[in-house]
Amino acid sequence: MRNILTRSVLGAALLASTAAIVPASAQNLEWWTTENQPVRIARQEALIAQYEAATGVSIDLVPIEESDLNTRVTAAFSAGDLPDIVQHPLTVLGSWADAGILDDDAAGDVIAALGQQTFAPGALDMARVGGTITSVPTDGWTQMILYRTDLFDAAGLAAPDSYADIQAALAALHNPPSVFGFVAATKVDESYMEQLLEHVFLANGIRLVAPNGQLNLDRGRTIEALNFYKSLADASPEGELFWQQSRELYLAGQAAMIIWSPFILDELAGLRDSAPPTFNSDPTSSALAEVTGVVTTLAGPSNAAGASWGSVTYLGITTDADTDAATAFVEFALSEGYGQILGIAPEGKFPVRRGTQDDPSAFIDLWSTLDVGVDRKASLASLYPASVIQEIVSGLDTADRWGVAEGQLVQASKFINSRVLNRLVREFIDGERSVESTYDALVIELTNI
Repeated sequence: MRNILTRSVLGAALLASTAAIVPASAQNLEWWTTENQPVRIARQEALIAQYEAATGVSIDLVPIEESDLNTRVTAAFSAGDLPDIVQHPLTVLGSWADAGILDDDAAGDVIAALGQQTFAPGALDMARVGGTITSVPTDGWTQMILYRTDLFDAAGLAAPDSYADIQAALAALHNPPSVFGFVAATKVDESYMEQLLEHVFLANGIRLVAPNGQLNLDRGRTIEALNFYKSLADASPEGELFWQQSRELYLAGQAAMIIWSPFILDELAGLRDSAPPTFNSDPTSSALAEVTGVVTTLAGPSNAAGASWGSVTYLGITTDADTDAATAFVEFALSEGYGQILGIAPEGKFPVRRGTQDDPSAFIDLWSTLDVGVDRKASLASLYPASVIQEIVSGLDTADRWGVAEGQLVQASKFINSRVLNRLVREFIDGERSVESTYDALVIELTNI
């Protein structure tokens, strides 16, 4: 591993001065990004301009379609012509690390220089391959359980952060058609159902895939998760349900709880005309946001620690990079330039770096002041109390995905993308087989994938 002390001195200089010293050999870097919408490009170009003014180093920003990223990167690797830095999702991290595309020494140097304790543990854990951090997490988001605090408070209910607490809320609040207890995903050909099931199963400590790539589906925990998911579906409207119905019913005040991504946060506050809250007569009102609580870490009966379903974005320093210069820029992007990264889409870019070693909450505080919304703008801090802001970002502490810890993300994706889990869970919900028979069918069908 390269000299961490040198990195630390350089990182401090970047923060303290607009005349940071960078290696003389590095006057130009190439950065590939999948944030290719015009508004997002403008944010990244502002970051580059900020860095160039401080260092004199120019950076070529190359927009890439995410669907083309893996093909483009592997072709460039074969040609020995990788960019210095590449933004990438979690899904390619393991395969790129195994292929030798990512410089894990450089990533480790960045984390050490900035302070490992300043990062969300879950985001770092998902960056590990064989125990080694291989890429630098920049931002992420977790699925959230959104719930009506006014209804919960009136019924004397605890926040829905466990199977048991959710089921207690279903028993107390499910009163169709005026209010449904939940809106569970039941449409088997929608990825929304896959994500909800993975979240619910992870919450009970179900890993799905073993380190050797074989199916790892604990019987007792799976039966608990299946029964719990059926209770969610039983407290939901009938029909083929996915993200659209869950959003519409919650915005209309007709659902006590849903699971959704943070991209609904601005809609709850009446900031997006294409998805207005109909909770009251004013579609621009923040009234629904004001009575919405958030839970990110859900615990099942066999996993008291719980888990959250997370998505993390990374800046990878490649093995063809001008390493010292690339490392210096990534450190800058996660410190003095971090507001530009988070400002690309604050509702979906939670700060995986919480703050600095001197100010542990600096970047959470910064993030909460950034504007969200489409047709109207407001900061998250002006819409949600500090306790909700803290809960939103804390989900990255326990963020997880099937196959990541085991180094088997590709195999886990094969299991998930087969939609065997969706189909068999839906058949169980519909009463076509018992929970025990459903578990047996899952084992048989998934083992044969």
